[in-house]
Amino acid sequence: MLKFGIHDFINAQPILASLKEMRDWIKLDIYTGNPAHLSDKLNQGELDFAMIPSIEYLKEADRVRLFPGISIASRNEVGTVLLVSKYPLATLKTLAIDNRSRTSVALLKLLFKDELSPSLKWMDCDPDPEKMLREHDAALIIGDPALGFKKEDATIYDLSQEWFQRTGKTFVHAVIAVREGVEIDERIVEIFRVAKQEGLMKIATIARAQARDTGFPESMLVDYLKNKIRYNLGADELDGLSFFQSLCKSAGLIDKKTPFEFAYEEGVV
Repeated sequence: MLKFGIHDFINAQPILASLKEMRDWIKLDIYTGNPAHLSDKLNQGELDFAMIPSIEYLKEADRVRLFPGISIASRNEVGTVLLVSKYPLATLKTLAIDNRSRTSVALLKLLFKDELSPSLKWMDCDPDPEKMLREHDAALIIGDPALGFKKEDATIYDLSQEWFQRTGKTFVHAVIAVREGVEIDERIVEIFRVAKQEGLMKIATIARAQARDTGFPESMLVDYLKNKIRYNLGADELDGLSFFQSLCKSAGLIDKKTPFEFAYEEGVV
């Protein structure tokens, strides 16, 4: 039985909730965790395929393959990858980072490399926005804690919006990567295609359940899942991912630029 890992942030719920409903007959072990943790588990051979930060896929693109048709992406404002700064960027001395998604850290470095001081200290922190900003000059806040986050006397940069304004391209936050030697057949591809399709049809129901569990306004979650997050891995997403790959290579964040290889021969579905 294949072992699949997926993060349990709100943005993954349309896929995760559908897979859980299908788990009795799809013969798939589903593991949840934060994105960086899942990437480590995949590299250690403890998972067969997993949704991982796109930067982690790019680092290992010569050893893992892309699962077709699905990603976590955004085009313009997303609301869940935020740089919150109490001071002008050039004057920052410490920056708290939530590195559960290493893609966000890489994106921050690419977007603001000319504004941030070389002596800036990057501090790994637990995902507690108020504490991060109480103890440091700025914070990178990602995932559910960033939803609806506001702070007086601070400047908030939405990194997805910054990326789109500068490049005009879709940003891919996470992809499903398949470990070397693991066979993905048409049945698995079709299961995930159906799960994605059904999840997108049930966004209102998913948002209602998540609002009940998290306390976020239901209308905000509907807007987030329906209008902010994109779940395809098509031409726009691959173009954005390829451009991100090139920038990461130029900045020394990855060692080489490896052509994308799909785990199933149809490629984009």
